Amino acid sequence: MRGFFRISVFTALAACTSLPEKPFLSEKDLTEVQAVLKRDFHARGSATLARLEPDAVQNACNLYANAPPEPLIKQLEAAELAAIRFPQGSLIGDWKNGQRIAQSGRGMQWNDGPKDVAGGSCYNCHQLSREEESYGTLGPSLLGFGKLRGNSPEMQKYAFGRIYNSKAYNLCAQMPRLGHSGTLNEQQIKDLVAYLLDPASPVNR
Repeated sequence: MRGFFRISVFTALAACTSLPEKPFLSEKDLTEVQAVLKRDFHARGSATLARLEPDAVQNACNLYANAPPEPLIKQLEAAELAAIRFPQGSLIGDWKNGQRIAQSGRGMQWNDGPKDVAGGSCYNCHQLSREEESYGTLGPSLLGFGKLRGNSPEMQKYAFGRIYNSKAYNLCAQMPRLGHSGTLNEQQIKDLVAYLLDPASPVNR
């Protein structure tokens, strides 16, 4: 119960924006939280316990309640950006396939097979087209994304990188690192870039 109380308190205060630049939790606190998670979660199918092991980015965001010191943010964001594998040439794929990926919530759950193709679940957090009747609002609306920003090589690279690893641009962003985690492959990310930037895409009509 004590461990669950700590998790609840951390979750409630993580959204605060005026926290001081000092650790909100101690390493001991995080160790206790990890112990509770590992005790109560069990590996099943594609949902393995490896996802419970935090990396340097997750540790920093957890320790500082999503508001690490600026030097640490810059250091970790630079490392995340350097790790993104940007393909050569055009980064715009097939927007129709990108639409299917954006609307698919499948992947990496206990009942998914290791060869099942994962989706991006983009609709869970973003509005993507005017035709959508149900969508999440955790992230900003992406209506007119390419219409407003164009589809220059620089914008293609930004969109690809943001989908591949959002934490390279906003360290404690809640958006998943879809390429970094292996959830989506290079072609799938290109197709999502097309969905965002192609003038023919419903996003831009």
